[in-house]
Amino acid sequence: MLDWKKFRIYLKKKCSVGKAYVFLGYVSGNEGLYKFLRKSGYVLIFKEIFRDCERVKGNVDAELVLQTMIDFNNYDKAMIVTGDGDFSCLIKYLYENEKLYCVLFPNSRRCSVFLRRAARGKTSGMDFLREILEYKK
Repeated sequence: MLDWKKFRIYLKKKCSVGKAYVFLGYVSGNEGLYKFLRKSGYVLIFKEIFRDCERVKGNVDAELVLQTMIDFNNYDKAMIVTGDGDFSCLIKYLYENEKLYCVLFPNSRRCSVFLRRAARGKTSGMDFLREILEYKK
């Protein structure tokens, strides 16, 4: 489990990330978590969730792409944390426009080949950060 506070400190100190967004589906009852994330220095972007009998779904892919493009002229380079190949077109665009710092993927074994290809070597897995960023009770 990721220690979100430590991760924000890492992003700021080691990677010089000024603004760090977290995109998530809004679930009533999680206000304590949202308050904690904001206090830790994240900007939260919410999406309405869908519930059925079996699952809760809050797909935030479009929100991440849209926010990246809204802020396009306001940052030097973007670091995107994902392993999802659905973002390969965004990563390719950022790379071609010299706006990609890197793609940081949570699990090295689950990073899309399309994402790796689009980033052209500007990728890193978070596996080596596990000891530093893992939540410890």
